[in-house]
Amino acid sequence: MKRTVLAIDIGSTKVCALIAEIDDDNSAQIIGAGIAKAQGLRKGSITNIELASKSIKSALNDAKRVAGTELRSAIVTISGAYTKSLNSSGIVNIPNKEISLNEIQRVMHTSLYNANIPNEFEVLHALPYNFKVDDQDFIEDPLGMNAARLEVETHIITTQKSNLNNLRKAVKAAGVDVESVVLSGYASAIAVLNADEKELGAAVVDMGGNTSNIVIHSGHAIRYNDFLGVGSNHITNDLSMALHTPLHTADNVKINYGSLYTPSNDLIELPVIGDENSSHEVSLEVVHNVIYARVEETLMIIAQSIEKSGLKEHMGAGVVLTGGFTKIEGLRELAVAILDNMPVRLAKPTDIGGLFDTLRDPSYSGAVGLVKYLAGGYTPYEIDVNRRMRHTSEEPMPSHNMIQEDVPKFDSSTSIPIPPSAIPTPPLIKEEKKAEPQKMVNITEKKPVEGDQPNPVSKFWNWATQLF
Repeated sequence: MKRTVLAIDIGSTKVCALIAEIDDDNSAQIIGAGIAKAQGLRKGSITNIELASKSIKSALNDAKRVAGTELRSAIVTISGAYTKSLNSSGIVNIPNKEISLNEIQRVMHTSLYNANIPNEFEVLHALPYNFKVDDQDFIEDPLGMNAARLEVETHIITTQKSNLNNLRKAVKAAGVDVESVVLSGYASAIAVLNADEKELGAAVVDMGGNTSNIVIHSGHAIRYNDFLGVGSNHITNDLSMALHTPLHTADNVKINYGSLYTPSNDLIELPVIGDENSSHEVSLEVVHNVIYARVEETLMIIAQSIEKSGLKEHMGAGVVLTGGFTKIEGLRELAVAILDNMPVRLAKPTDIGGLFDTLRDPSYSGAVGLVKYLAGGYTPYEIDVNRRMRHTSEEPMPSHNMIQEDVPKFDSSTSIPIPPSAIPTPPLIKEEKKAEPQKMVNITEKKPVEGDQPNPVSKFWNWATQLF
């Protein structure tokens, strides 16, 4: 049965809303898209909720008009601007000597419990990058293995609660609820990385308008993420100041003459800032020098971030660059030179069904990545912002139509596949609980679950019948 989902990528310069249909086999088909200029945002974070919600609503209405459908909840991206990351580990004993999803949930929850997360921060993702079964290290998937002990090392991405709440308020004001939140760099990585790059390890840099987000993917999971406050709009600002011309003219110069190759000595006529009726001539060599200087500085900042990660030796596939910034001619060659001759690839989002021509562009990697995330493209095991464990398997997890208000515990809706075995039993129905290694596990408590606990309603009923 198809389910319809809504993905909203909130970037520093634009908001992109995509509506897609996802089949039971997790194949996605985009049926609607809307794009609006971002307002009320600065460096990827919301600075004016009212203006931001107007941008979101504009993109959302366009997508709904094309798709001809109404949706009440969405998955959205969040910038890495105010995120903090840390690594943690957990260890649990395996009572039945066979690792089930419950044991994997317990060990990941234990690693969260062991992490020193400040009170003002909320967990966005907990991504395991190394499972250890007894003394065997680097297990790709421990599910179903025999063991006495299971260990995990996780990369935990957190963001300020205020930042997350402001994002939710802006989306809510646009008329939809936030079902889940995904780090924008993570979404971009899902959209552009191929299987070989995931296996060998790679850095994905989404170079946007005002910001760049970098994630390093190694060991089938994200090991490092960073936020860089540089983007293609900095080139526009530089050109405006250097050429004494208005910003919109400088942006056109960047788009039409933005090249890092050897320039010609041709002259172009540009209006003067403050007096657009008069104009002056500027050499393309000056334009080239301004652009080259800014791009070189941006790539050097990226190189420093990769060096700081300490994971350079884990990046066998090199660096994958995506985002609107990558449209500048000659970027790849300069990046190879600055990044110590590492392999560099300029990437567009991988194709999915119904992808409009407009979206076959590196600047829409984040939005397409969100749809792929909903279609099971996330890390094999993950704890998301709702403290729910997501699990991908060779066979797609069965979907189930579930209304959000009926089961608030999951904080999800029909846009996320949930197997019937994960639906909580109503409290007045007694049920013999058995170990079911294939069920989806929901995480809502703060401490690891140690076995099944008696139903409080049933305990009260037994006490009442004995008393009377």
